[in-house]
Amino acid sequence: MPGPTVPLDAWEAAVVGRAPGVARVGLAVPLSGPLAMTAPSALDLAGLAADELNEAGGVRGRALELVAVDAGRRPAEVAAEAAALHAAGAVDVLVGFSTSDVSRAVAGALAGRAGYVFTPPHEGGRSTGGVLRIGSSPLGQHAAALAWLVRRRRARRWVLLGTDYVWPQAVHRAARAVLRELGAEVVGELLVPFGPADPGPALDLVRRSRADAVLLSLVGRDLVAFNRAFARAGLDRRVVRLSGALEENGLYAVGGDGSGELYACMPSFAAGAGATDEGQLALQERLAARAGPDAPVVCAYARGVYDGVRTAAGLLAGEPAPPVRAPRSRLARADGLVFREV
Repeated sequence: MPGPTVPLDAWEAAVVGRAPGVARVGLAVPLSGPLAMTAPSALDLAGLAADELNEAGGVRGRALELVAVDAGRRPAEVAAEAAALHAAGAVDVLVGFSTSDVSRAVAGALAGRAGYVFTPPHEGGRSTGGVLRIGSSPLGQHAAALAWLVRRRRARRWVLLGTDYVWPQAVHRAARAVLRELGAEVVGELLVPFGPADPGPALDLVRRSRADAVLLSLVGRDLVAFNRAFARAGLDRRVVRLSGALEENGLYAVGGDGSGELYACMPSFAAGAGATDEGQLALQERLAARAGPDAPVVCAYARGVYDGVRTAAGLLAGEPAPPVRAPRSRLARADGLVFREV
């Protein structure tokens, strides 16, 4: 029996080539940058998907291989490498997640050449030809969660805080419209660059505006750093926070059950009071059987990649693109992992 699938290095794949009868999926996930903390989960779940497909006969009899592409770099670098790998015959289709500025550059570079399955929540709007987006739009992901918090937690004065790129900008536009319809108000907004930053101005904005809620569109390590600073400032128990990018790795990093009034609307998290996700738990069990008890957690980004690899295999087998059904909207309170279906 062959060993577990391990993604090939991109340039090794391009130079060495591939054996006959092999199908290749480029796996574009952030191995560096603010989302790199999710990479171990994503790589292992992609490998699990490839293993299961190969055990079932591969892609119409062809073995499936994965080729790793670091999607955590600058957009132009990632796009150039993805295009070069496809031109060299090293990959047939691309799957993965990244920030939306990267995904847009990759989609443009691959347009008319190769398919691209983009797996996380996305910025909405019209998709580029050849791109299959299987995650949620900003409105689909956030609307019900915002409504629940306004009605049940009396969160009426909101600060919108995010990184200054495509996805947070789209999230903020959607949130403004939803909050206006709910009779709530946006009392402040701040978009910041990627990378370590002084949280002082954002914390001052929350205090100065007398906000009772913050919508966070920071990602990865930037989201973790802000939530830690928020707790140190003593705001975590009285000001509600909602994040569309908080996943299991980030939850561990911010302290889990010690995270205060922090909510997430990612399509993930393994269990909660009366809301156990059997599919998530089954994935975690299969991953542990493959990688051992120290296997990384099945986070939302990784679960999307697992689905994306399987979708890509279907496309390579000549199957029609499946209808996109965004994950059901779900709200989880990080402190105690109390779930609400919204």
